[in-house]
Amino acid sequence: MQKKIGMVIVNYNDFENTSRLIKNIKDYKCLNHIVIVDNNSQDDSFEKLKKQEKDNITVIKNNSRNYSSGLNTGAKFLIEKLGTCNIIFSNSDIIIKEEKDLINLSETIKDDIVVVGPIVDEHGVINRGWHLPTVNQEILFNIPYFNRNFKKKYLLYKDSDYEKETTIVDVVSGCFFLVDSKFLKEVEFFDESTLLYYEEQILAEKVKKKNKKECVNNKVTIYHDHSVSVDKSIKRLEKQKILKESQRYYIKNYKKSNIMQRLLLYITDYSYRGFLYVVCLIGRFK
Repeated sequence: MQKKIGMVIVNYNDFENTSRLIKNIKDYKCLNHIVIVDNNSQDDSFEKLKKQEKDNITVIKNNSRNYSSGLNTGAKFLIEKLGTCNIIFSNSDIIIKEEKDLINLSETIKDDIVVVGPIVDEHGVINRGWHLPTVNQEILFNIPYFNRNFKKKYLLYKDSDYEKETTIVDVVSGCFFLVDSKFLKEVEFFDESTLLYYEEQILAEKVKKKNKKECVNNKVTIYHDHSVSVDKSIKRLEKQKILKESQRYYIKNYKKSNIMQRLLLYITDYSYRGFLYVVCLIGRFK
């Protein structure tokens, strides 16, 4: 018997893309229920989305901008409604081509595989899975030269690793992925200590700690209008600040970093932000 499938869509000031995604999936019979969590939007997204509620679609207001809180709010609602199920977590700026892709993802959950992601097409750039970084790699990635030239080399898997139907990876993309609800409850859901970013790595650390696995289903591709919803509401420097705050939390609480490593991360973080500030100033006065 096929396990029930629920879907969580997190919206923040992005009614247009969320509405497009709802239209995309509202008639998919494989989805037992869809919950849209509005993360305290500062526009009229929630009121507009409420009008699209149906028997299989619920819209919930979350009084927080915290992304993991939005994921947890949706997941807990679906578990209460559906019981044990597979839960798809999705950004609002996603396009799904076929219903069977969701079924294929759900059927990939088995035995020790508790998290599954698709191939993600971001305007022609393919995003699949990556290795969990070491603390020292996280520090190096704060340096513009290393970030630009070595991140892909050290974190990404080889193309040849994706030749089979599924590929075991450390981390799948956080824009669209599926999790076994039983496992999610076991690890007490997503860590809400970060406002945004690093949800994928933190979940992957929990998967690793429980001796479970994540994988990419290479037969499924979804399309992501990369950063449309985030960039619309968060300026570049503020986005960088949030990202690096999450990075510091991650290495302190999940990577067992020492004081010197955390100091180096802090220094490289602020150096990189200074670099971005100069770049933004140059762009403003051109």
